[in-house]
Amino acid sequence: MTSTTLPRARSRSRFAGSGSVLGLVPFTAYILLFLALPTVIAVGTGFFDGDGALTFDNITALGDPVLLATFGNSLWLSALTAVVGALVGALFCYALIGAKPTGVLRSVVDAASGVLAQFGGVMLAFAFVATIGIQGMITVLLRDRLGVDIFANGVWLYDVPGLILPYIYFQVPLMIITFSPALESLKPQWAEATAMLGGGIGSYWRHIGLPVLLPSFLGSLLLLFANAFSSFATAAALTSQGSQIVPLQIRSALTSETVLGHENLAGSLALGMIVVMVVVMTLYALLMRRTARWVR
Repeated sequence: MTSTTLPRARSRSRFAGSGSVLGLVPFTAYILLFLALPTVIAVGTGFFDGDGALTFDNITALGDPVLLATFGNSLWLSALTAVVGALVGALFCYALIGAKPTGVLRSVVDAASGVLAQFGGVMLAFAFVATIGIQGMITVLLRDRLGVDIFANGVWLYDVPGLILPYIYFQVPLMIITFSPALESLKPQWAEATAMLGGGIGSYWRHIGLPVLLPSFLGSLLLLFANAFSSFATAAALTSQGSQIVPLQIRSALTSETVLGHENLAGSLALGMIVVMVVVMTLYALLMRRTARWVR
């Protein structure tokens, strides 16, 4: 390489680096405008009253039994649907191990999972009302044909327990999307080495498969928990009374006339949600860093 070639190569390298930085500008602006700025505003309002004076009343209000129960409902609902969605989704992924990655079955499952994981909000609420609502198709069939009344003990569909089924509906496809790459990372050579050393299928899963998959499974479980904890539209469309989970309580703090003068309570509730999400996503990042060693 001549002495004139080196400066040209360095110039092209600097130009390519500058182009990469410029390419990140739209994404950075999007994150700042639609994530960072709203978060700062939402959290900041929790430290001020309606007149703009600094106060900690909104923060101390988080100790109110009603708000603690709201956080409790969000936590158990998110944990339950995350565990069920993770287990069912992992079983689906295991059943797809033998399918060809480019085959029709795998393509259909991947496409359906991608669509159903995003199928939420009013559309999902309407689908459940139309199928298992008070006059839903399945409800009427069970009642008229088999004499089974699924609402014999109360109309649970429009309360917090009624959110379990809709949440699991989009949690399972999300688990399939996030956990499938981990199962695909299991190398056939590992099973062959286990067999050559005299181990069986049980030894393979006990000493190799499960330890390798555990960090990815737990990471996906945390992602499902965060997904359910921050869900709003489905609960808002389906729940008829009260604000029994945190996102609905934030809406109530912003719109209800019964909490007039405490509008900034929504900011302290958002701060509580952010604390939970930061803990969850930090654990998720740590687990994904450990998983990346096996997915390479």
